[in-house]
Amino acid sequence: MLGRKLAEGFIPHWAANTELEGAEKFNTVHKVVFTKTLDSSIWENTILANGNIADEIDQLKKQDGKDIIAYGGAQFVSSLIKHDLINEYHLFINPAVLVNGMRIFNNVRESKKLFLVKACSFKCGIVVLHYISVPAK
Repeated sequence: MLGRKLAEGFIPHWAANTELEGAEKFNTVHKVVFTKTLDSSIWENTILANGNIADEIDQLKKQDGKDIIAYGGAQFVSSLIKHDLINEYHLFINPAVLVNGMRIFNNVRESKKLFLVKACSFKCGIVVLHYISVPAK
């Protein structure tokens, strides 16, 4: 799953750079782009979802297949969090200070506990934190 804003750069990038590791997998995997503005998909192996995000994802979860991975910017991810649609978080922390950055947890309605599964740092300074969502009791 991708938000439209990310998809507009992400999908064409992988299609144009087929020699990169992972490109074949990404280009052939079935993709769903969430959008309120597009009427048809211009990308291969991609369908559009433009209904209620919770209903659309509920329908995706009922289909056969493996895990669903979501890529998106702050607005798209914030919508997923707001509707409690994320079971695992893989947060990429990039060491940059933004004066007015967008937050993904702005629309959270209630507290949520996350359990750290793994942390991985890279020489460039990026840290990836893998959390699972702990169900409410």
